[in-house]
Amino acid sequence: MPSCLGIIGCGNMANAIVKGLSKDKAGFQDILVNDINQEKALAFAREYGVKAVDYETLWKECNTVILAVKPYQVKEVLNAGRGHWHPDQLIISIAAGIKLASMEVATDNLLPVIRVMPNTPCLVGQGIAAVAVGSKAAEADIDIVMHIFNSLGTIVKIDEKYMDAVTAVSGSGPAYVFLVVEAFMNAALQIGLDINLARELVIETMKGSLEMLEQSGEHPAVLRQDVSSPGGTTIAGIRQLEENGIRKAFFDAVEMAYNRSIELSSDD
Repeated sequence: MPSCLGIIGCGNMANAIVKGLSKDKAGFQDILVNDINQEKALAFAREYGVKAVDYETLWKECNTVILAVKPYQVKEVLNAGRGHWHPDQLIISIAAGIKLASMEVATDNLLPVIRVMPNTPCLVGQGIAAVAVGSKAAEADIDIVMHIFNSLGTIVKIDEKYMDAVTAVSGSGPAYVFLVVEAFMNAALQIGLDINLARELVIETMKGSLEMLEQSGEHPAVLRQDVSSPGGTTIAGIRQLEENGIRKAFFDAVEMAYNRSIELSSDD
């Protein structure tokens, strides 16, 4: 395990990463952070017991550097490290839409680069992160990434060509789920339930249903049919959802997000 982890960008995902590593720093002797907003970096460092440093120090001292910045900032950040790179340095990017090849070119093809797409449930340790590996990355580099992100949820290794599809499903997916929950809660309010009860009923129903789906290994259609008694309340509600185009709405939403991800990636 390398001795020093550097994180550039002190936003929500950096928060989740450091929080996940906070118990033992995952074997890193030091964690150094940097942000364009120096006060933000200092506050972050105080909260998590890490060190806020300048670009030069971070690039010089850290064997592993996580780019937790906005996509448009990636090349600027890599350029800031020029002259301070060293051969055993691993670059991990969680910036959406910036391709491995682009980052490899920006580092003169000298450094291993790995791209990670985490989603927001990583903030509570229940997320999923897709990992795409650059041409210069070795198994030891992949192990480091797995070790860092393991505390945030599930990790899947993918070919980069699937990253736009992953973005549309797991990257954007939490927002779809929140919208469904919001609509479900509003429907409960409409039929007379108070907001607190509606929230509890909907959230626990979602959690329990997903746990059943995971534990059973069944196709969701099988479990849906098990709940739908002939002539009962559930099938009446399902019919209304189907007639209002719930399936088409999901097909269209995921396809739209996928196409938008491709557009953003092509701008890189």
